Amino acid sequence: MTIGRRRRLIRRQRTGTALAIAATISFLAGMTDAIGLLSIGDFVSFMSGNTTRAAIALGNGDFIGALILLGALAAFVIGNALGVIVSQRLGVVGVLSTVSVVLMLLAGLEPWLPPPSFFYGVVLSMGLVNAAVEHVEGLPIGLTYVTGALSRFGRGLGRWLIGNSNRQWLVQITPWLGMFAGAVAGAVLQRHFGAASLWASFALSAGLASATILVPSRWSRRYINPG
Repeated sequence: MTIGRRRRLIRRQRTGTALAIAATISFLAGMTDAIGLLSIGDFVSFMSGNTTRAAIALGNGDFIGALILLGALAAFVIGNALGVIVSQRLGVVGVLSTVSVVLMLLAGLEPWLPPPSFFYGVVLSMGLVNAAVEHVEGLPIGLTYVTGALSRFGRGLGRWLIGNSNRQWLVQITPWLGMFAGAVAGAVLQRHFGAASLWASFALSAGLASATILVPSRWSRRYINPG
């Protein structure tokens, strides 16, 4: 096998692994978001929706509702910041392990936690998880921000239709598919088990954290920083 062919093979394997992780994390985010929305009444990973709802609440004079939602936005930002710190020190495994611990505590303590605390904790975990995979071979990819993914997908489709042969934009559909499938699963779980279905989010996160131990560290570093 030539050096060039070997490099191409490794690149395909590395890209495929990154996309599999990204799809699973998006599935986790979609499932958790559906569980949160149906259990709490608010989104836990869709901050665009919470921003609009906070603005509407403020416009309608519901200052407490607006404050709660603005607090969720702050929790999401803090989660992203913490995720970056953890990822730089412990990599993808560290991020997913931290998310798993947070989800486990929330699932176990949910009956005793005040609703806002439970809400903010789940939002924090969804912010954290965004730092697990930021790039796939240098291409930015959003794990819970599917609006951006669909926008990049649409722009790439437009450029392809006018003659640009680059098809890297196709990877942007991955997080949308993952989140959509996850939301369907989350809705089914919540209908049968209520807020206790958050244990499923913990199990998925913990399983993914365990699986990523097998990913070579030189690969996982590229998922966090563009190669």
